[in-house]
Amino acid sequence: MGGGPEAPLRDGERARDLLLAVLPWPEKAAEKSIAGIKEEFPNLEVHYIPEQYSERKEERGKVAVPEELQKRANIIATLAWLPATASNIPNARFIQCFSAGTNHLAQHPVYKDSDIPFTTASGVHGPQIAEWVIMTDLIHSHNYITLYEAQKKKEWVQSKGMQVQDRVGRRVGILGYGSIGRQVARVAKAMGMDVIAYTASPRPTPESKRDNGFIVPGTGDPDGSLPSAWYSGLDKESLHNFLKQEIDLLVLAVPLTKDTTHFLSTAEFALLHASNPSGTYISNISRGGVIDQTALIHALETKQISGAALDVTDPEPLPADNPLWDAPNVLITPHVSGSTTVYAERAFLVLRENLRRERDGGKLVNVVDRERGY
Repeated sequence: MGGGPEAPLRDGERARDLLLAVLPWPEKAAEKSIAGIKEEFPNLEVHYIPEQYSERKEERGKVAVPEELQKRANIIATLAWLPATASNIPNARFIQCFSAGTNHLAQHPVYKDSDIPFTTASGVHGPQIAEWVIMTDLIHSHNYITLYEAQKKKEWVQSKGMQVQDRVGRRVGILGYGSIGRQVARVAKAMGMDVIAYTASPRPTPESKRDNGFIVPGTGDPDGSLPSAWYSGLDKESLHNFLKQEIDLLVLAVPLTKDTTHFLSTAEFALLHASNPSGTYISNISRGGVIDQTALIHALETKQISGAALDVTDPEPLPADNPLWDAPNVLITPHVSGSTTVYAERAFLVLRENLRRERDGGKLVNVVDRERGY
């Protein structure tokens, strides 16, 4: 779409804005949402450049984008690509990232040295990641790996599947009660679990507990009514108070910042064990660096925790000789819990909401606070 010389403007005619989308999906994957944007914003030109996805992080964002398009762009939609400097995009009003976080862009000159607002796609990941969290927890609690191995050996041994812990009455502690944590809470409550939430700042009032970000319709906890208790703080004492609450499933859904790096380490695993000797199961769908991986391996080997489901590791990809692969009761997936066939469609809905808010003079949704890192 787009491209070609621009016709001169007639009297009273507005110059068309340019939405430059550089994304690792074929345009067809988001054609419905793009069509909706073009219908609602007829003065917006959309130019879509598909980027070849790479397994290697250092190769992502390496795509040729014509300088003329960079210069004209008013809104940029991206996952990994950014221009060399902010001077390449003098007309950019905001940059819509198609990821939940921006830590992968935090050292880029456009992020560090400009005041162009960055917004994220936070809110689109809740359904699929919540399903991954519950799926892996059930795999663990229902001994599915053992049963599957028996199936491959053509063994019919009922005793291997007898020690099942159903989820009714169990407690899930959600560390980071954003859109993902709220959808985990919704599903967990439907299964009869108790939910407790942990946030960086206190949420003492009904209004402060509301989710004011993007929400996939019919999901999440918009009014913040699902947790039976809320905890908060970035200091160790506050975190430790939360971890003492006999948690059966601990879900890590916090952004990776200097405050949350190695948020869980030796002392925290010891506290979890003391509070729940039968074993907390840890689910990490945030970033690998939130956990001290060496301490995690030790906690698994000494049965301080009952197991761990990890969609993220430190580093990524996880080297084949890393001892985490061989730790007991660990389930590792290659950072795919946020994947869904409708990801691009949903992320464009966030962009569409921001286009509306900008048009109507409102505040953009999911604006990144560069000081906080999210």
